[in-house]
Amino acid sequence: MLLRIALFYVVGEEFFKVKKPSFNEVTFRIKKKERLFPAQTEAEESKKIGQLEPRVDNTKDSHEEEEENEDETYSSLNEDYNSSDSENESSSPQRRKDLLPGSIPSAAHVEAARRKRQLARTEADYLPLDVSNSPQVSQRRGSSGLESEDESETKNLDFAPKMRTLRQRMTEDMVSVGDGSSDNEAKWEEQQIKKAVKLSQEICDDASVRKYQPSKPKFDTSVSLPPVNLEIVKKRLTERITSLRDVHRAHQREYEKYMEDIESSKMSVQELEKSSDAALNYKFYRAMKTYVENLINCLNEKLQDINELECAVHSLLQQRAVRVSKRRQEELKNESAYIQHLTSGNDNPMKSKLEGDEKTKLLEMCEHRRTCRRQAREQSGEGDHHEGLSSDEELTPTEVNEFQKSKDNVLEDSRKIFEDVHADFCDIRKILLKFQEWKEKFPDSYCDAYISFCLPKLLNPLIRVQLISWNPLENFAELEEMPWFRAIEEFSDAENVSESKRDDDHDKEVLPRVIEKTILPKIAGFVKNVWDPLSTSQTKNLVHLCNNIFGKQILSKNEPSRAREDLMNTVVLRMKKSVEEDVFIPLYPKSTVEDKSSLRSKFRERRFWSAVKLLSNVVLWDGIVQEDKVRDLGLSKLLNRYLLLNILNTPLGPDNIEKCNKVVACLPERWFQDLKGGSTLPELLNFSQHLLQCARALHKDNHSDETKEVLLLLVKIGALHIVEDFIEEHKLEHLKAVIGK
Repeated sequence: MLLRIALFYVVGEEFFKVKKPSFNEVTFRIKKKERLFPAQTEAEESKKIGQLEPRVDNTKDSHEEEEENEDETYSSLNEDYNSSDSENESSSPQRRKDLLPGSIPSAAHVEAARRKRQLARTEADYLPLDVSNSPQVSQRRGSSGLESEDESETKNLDFAPKMRTLRQRMTEDMVSVGDGSSDNEAKWEEQQIKKAVKLSQEICDDASVRKYQPSKPKFDTSVSLPPVNLEIVKKRLTERITSLRDVHRAHQREYEKYMEDIESSKMSVQELEKSSDAALNYKFYRAMKTYVENLINCLNEKLQDINELECAVHSLLQQRAVRVSKRRQEELKNESAYIQHLTSGNDNPMKSKLEGDEKTKLLEMCEHRRTCRRQAREQSGEGDHHEGLSSDEELTPTEVNEFQKSKDNVLEDSRKIFEDVHADFCDIRKILLKFQEWKEKFPDSYCDAYISFCLPKLLNPLIRVQLISWNPLENFAELEEMPWFRAIEEFSDAENVSESKRDDDHDKEVLPRVIEKTILPKIAGFVKNVWDPLSTSQTKNLVHLCNNIFGKQILSKNEPSRAREDLMNTVVLRMKKSVEEDVFIPLYPKSTVEDKSSLRSKFRERRFWSAVKLLSNVVLWDGIVQEDKVRDLGLSKLLNRYLLLNILNTPLGPDNIEKCNKVVACLPERWFQDLKGGSTLPELLNFSQHLLQCARALHKDNHSDETKEVLLLLVKIGALHIVEDFIEEHKLEHLKAVIGK
């Protein structure tokens, strides 16, 4: 250790310069010869060591004597090394005396010690009996190996592999152990040197700090202070107290604020501890999620069956409606052709030629149905009825039985759809109770999940199953009486007992959305494919249903609804189609129709009253369908195009007045309430002129009662200006009461 420290300081002071020794090759040769001539090897090694001593380059003359002493010491160390073990032990105390504590060895001394260790390492091919000295030898070998890396690398070079004895392997193991200890020793030396350098730097820093530290200023008693009196002291103390009080008040306010926050936090914690139950909430939400998933899966499973059954019933109704409409058109065509065949003017055709004809059979069947209806009206006491006001939609008993049988089969299948499903998944009331429980327990999450907007779509398949047997055109039933309607209405009207912070309750809109998404599309399907506008009973049922939906605020009239617009457009298109296909009023010469018992006269009258019935059915939609569309269909297309021509060709008399009365009775009164200027509707100008001509003709023939009746018709349609002019023209002052004057 001392040798390492000495070498460090000698090199640091740069007194001398140790050149790299050039005995590497010699070392190899010595290693080669040492086994044959050990005595000769020792002599040569001593000579080589003596030759290396003059190579040391000294830069100062004052150290020459010291180098000579170091050479002598080195030679003495060589002699001691070649001697026996006892001599080594005896010489070691003397060497320790030469190296006194605190003394720095010279470079020659250090070099001699290094060479001695090298010789000891190369010659040690034996195992000493004294085991106590072996660690020292291995330690010396390890340290010398770290100090001269170049020599160790050269020493380990072997040109040919040789067999090593057990003694050599044991020696190498001991050397490796010594290398590890020398590494630890080198680290420790490096740490000690760093500590010494750091301590010296700290001492220098402390000295410099003490050197440059300024001295404390001394109080100069000669300087005079400003005068101080009691008022100044009092003023300063008062200011100081005031500022302290302000700070105290600020701190007090801040303290009070913190205390309030603490109290509110404690209250919040208590409320949360009371209200929050994470385990129960999680259990409820998980159960609700499972229930909804199972419900959706169940409905998806049954949806295909529901669609098939619904289409089957709808197809049956559509086929029956098409059959009736087609039969009506065929009969109309055949009857018109049959009457046209009577071109000779003879009303009694030769039945023998037509009895075998198929068309004649159809006409006979049609006439048979008319006779049956006439007899039924006579039995019921209906006297005011005209041929053509009936719909003529009766089916044969065979057709009725087939239709009813098919319908019963479909209804039986519809009852089996949910027979394998638990009531919790097919009963609308129980399903809504599940969501009602969610709403009462967790209203905020219920609103955030938009359940009110999802329920109409979720309940759609279940409602459609209940409506499979529903036909709004026949056997009308109020929606309020249906089970699904009552269940949804109870759910929507349920009081909100939960402590929700939200004021809006979208459950009120569930029923209107169900009507819009489920009921209105179904009604539109009936209107398009099943409804017969010529049937007064079907039209009244349909109008009553729409008034029930739109008029009782189930679905607001003013609320924009795509489903409602589609339904109204479908109604208008169906009535327009009926006007174009079902209305036919033939024009015959007056001479051929004066006889009311003739076939032409009867046929024309039936067609006229059929058109009047269609007009009354069209006008029933007033208030539901837009007024301009109803007026266009009823007045422009029906009255002016068909009915008015027949009225003009009818001879003046009771029949003509009756027809005019029926037409005016069909028109709604509200059309004429807001008229201004005493003029009627533009579409009724031609009709009002016809009534005026009838009044003049009747007055000319001194039919005062009939004249008054015609004037009343003019007043009903709002033609007050025409009535006033007629009264002034004919000096009929007693009829002013008719117009309210």
